[in-house]
Amino acid sequence: MSTIITLFILGSVMIFFEIFLPGGVLGVAGGLAMMAGSVFAFMEYGAGGGMIAIVAGMALLVCSLIIEFKFLPKTKLGRRLFLSKTDSGGSQPPIASKDVIGRECRAETTLAPSGVVLLDGKRYEAFSRSGYVDRGTPLIIKGMDNFRLIVSKS
Repeated sequence: MSTIITLFILGSVMIFFEIFLPGGVLGVAGGLAMMAGSVFAFMEYGAGGGMIAIVAGMALLVCSLIIEFKFLPKTKLGRRLFLSKTDSGGSQPPIASKDVIGRECRAETTLAPSGVVLLDGKRYEAFSRSGYVDRGTPLIIKGMDNFRLIVSKS
């Protein structure tokens, strides 16, 4: 009996501490320990004892998961472990509107033939019809193509 209880407690503790060590090793080991406890219960106490062990194991698992995901995030340690803030930044440059066509901009990077131009303090992806353009060259916006500006030398 003490072996079965020890395996269940050990399995529950391993599953609980799975949150601190990524990779799933403790969770798998904890699940195997609980399964071994159920097998021992079936061997020692028959079908009735084995079913009680399985139900007890499921209850321990549910309690452990409730503690992990409901109560732990509210603790000081949990606030350090769980993400609570989101990042509102973007990875793409802004998309220009059609009213920029005909305006002058400056090559922020070398365009060979693609690169970045600076217009009103904002960086835009651009494609040069003139081929290779050095950094700092003044350019005229001739059109737009999906998410980039089409430019040529002025």
